[in-house]
Amino acid sequence: MRYDIERRDVLKGVGTAGIAGLAGCIGGGGAGNGDGGNGDGGGDKSGGGPDVINVIGYPQSGIQLFRDYYKNTDGNHKIIVPDGLLDTELPKQVSNDMQNITGTAPAASGPNKKAFTEMYKDQYGSAPGVFTSHSYDAVAVLILANAAAGANDGTKIRDQMRRVANGGGQKYGPENFVEAVKAAARGEDINYQGASSVVDFNDKGDPASAAYDVWKFAPDTEDGYKTIDTIDFEGSAGGKMADSSPGGKNREVKVGILLPETGDLGSVGSQMIQAAKIPVKQVNDAGIDVTVDSQVEDTQTTKQASMSGANALVSAGYPAICGPASSGNNIPVSKQVYAKQSVVGCSPSSTALTVTNLKDNDFVFRTAPSDLLQGKVMAQVAAERLSGKTASTLYVNNSYGQQLSDKFSSAFTDKHGGEIMNKVSFNKGESSYTSVINKAAGSK
Repeated sequence: MRYDIERRDVLKGVGTAGIAGLAGCIGGGGAGNGDGGNGDGGGDKSGGGPDVINVIGYPQSGIQLFRDYYKNTDGNHKIIVPDGLLDTELPKQVSNDMQNITGTAPAASGPNKKAFTEMYKDQYGSAPGVFTSHSYDAVAVLILANAAAGANDGTKIRDQMRRVANGGGQKYGPENFVEAVKAAARGEDINYQGASSVVDFNDKGDPASAAYDVWKFAPDTEDGYKTIDTIDFEGSAGGKMADSSPGGKNREVKVGILLPETGDLGSVGSQMIQAAKIPVKQVNDAGIDVTVDSQVEDTQTTKQASMSGANALVSAGYPAICGPASSGNNIPVSKQVYAKQSVVGCSPSSTALTVTNLKDNDFVFRTAPSDLLQGKVMAQVAAERLSGKTASTLYVNNSYGQQLSDKFSSAFTDKHGGEIMNKVSFNKGESSYTSVINKAAGSK
């Protein structure tokens, strides 16, 4: 199905393969229980609990949280989670196949997804994971904008971001990325078409189009999870850009990478870093008159390390940076480093609604879609695929968790007529989550 992300309501629907499980979606007719739950209404068998629990968090804390959940409950609740918990090692670490979990995640649905996937597999010998295509695209656009600007200057790069991505020129993708860099350096009009999406930015620096996968853990498969359905969203590209691209040859392009190698998102971030390095390697291996200088800083999934890493990259002369990954880190870095020091930031996975409305002088972009969409998608799946009439949320206590919990809750009640029974926050790194699980799983 295809939706317009520039308005609150669905404007049009187009059938897509595998979408039958979400038939009816918003405003349309009933939906079955599919394969996303037990098919019997789920929820608390003792009565009084919610039909669905929305758990929002990160893998490292998720290990202890789900261990406590399966130890202290019957494990039969229907649970909906976002991309933050799409870690294929989680079932093994929790010692449960986690088949009562249904998830949503921004999909790699760009026109050049296949080319990127093959490139990643050739380079690393494994399939790409969540946000890897978004990471590749973020670095690719930053390199192209720099090549088109002809200078390691944040303001000039900012003004080229939409010019190289939003259409109007020769189309290029990951497969012929080096040719795109050469064309940008010659000052030609180019239109980068990515792996995560077509990579058109709107006037807020968000993706103008996006897609979400509905997934289930599949521990016995190569990828560790399987996609059930994909929902596509379309919007309008826009925003300010330069009138022309000066380009420039015989020069070095500088791009920083600020992503988590360790911490709560370390397992996901390591793959993202691998993907981010590919366009750098493509250019440097090609032997053309443009080279790329790149440096990786580990955010450790903490604010302090993110700020330190961002300042280190800026001090080293990097005018454009891919990252940070999480919104809790991206928002302070965007406010205190990117906007204040005229550095372009492009996050591949920061999805909080707050990012859209930052007063950043247009220096902040992202290739991952806003949680405005993911909250709607999770509510839709909870109500229609999981047949939920009541729900509770259990969310990590930061801007990402709270905003996504709020967006899910409002969509679940306003669009689907559901009832939110409890909204419970938790902190990262706790030794036990039994009490918050009991609150979320219980009645009012």
